[in-house]
Amino acid sequence: QVQLIESGGGLVQAGDSLRLSCVASGRSYSAYVMGWFRQAPGKEREFVAAISRLGVNTYYADSVKGRYTISRDNAKNTLYLQMDSLKPEDTAVYYCARRSISGDAYSLAASYDYWGQGTQVTVSS
Repeated sequence: QVQLIESGGGLVQAGDSLRLSCVASGRSYSAYVMGWFRQAPGKEREFVAAISRLGVNTYYADSVKGRYTISRDNAKNTLYLQMDSLKPEDTAVYYCARRSISGDAYSLAASYDYWGQGTQVTVSS
């Protein structure tokens, strides 16, 4: 059984930074593409970023490109999301997820099979 546990969320002001972490249990962590999604109240879950197995390739939603950085440490089974220049519209519950299929549709939530419980990020203006 795979478990993904996020941490690092909190309440910050606009312009501040936060770093989210996601620790994965189980073997073969480095064999999977990993991603971050977020869901704001009353909205659908949306793709934020994804990273290839060895961390060479990264993919971002246009809304966070240039402000967020996804990374991973396979020795620690840990995924990160560095969030800079935060805006009130970044307020959401952030989820990490493990991708179960290959292909280029990194933003497709249905292509991820395991999800964390989420961590709340609130950005005040």
